[in-house]
Amino acid sequence: MNTIHQIEIRRECLAPGAYYLQPSGPEVREVIRRLGMTAVQVSIFLGMTNKGGRQMRRWIAEEAPIPYSAWAILCAEAGLGQIWSDDLD
Repeated sequence: MNTIHQIEIRRECLAPGAYYLQPSGPEVREVIRRLGMTAVQVSIFLGMTNKGGRQMRRWIAEEAPIPYSAWAILCAEAGLGQIWSDDLD
């Protein structure tokens, strides 16, 4: 039996760019899990030149920060809303 643990995404990570807090590796992984995509599929979806998913692994390992634009697109696709909008409340 597979148990799926959902990680809560901090509200500060779902804020417009001026107020945005960098998500943790587990938060990035959670958004990717909610998308139901592999790291390679995410890199293709984002139009990244590296189709191997290496950059995704760097974001998850917190070796490199995920750009706000990529994070916002992934959050929107995962159903977390358009985080770049000030009309969240």
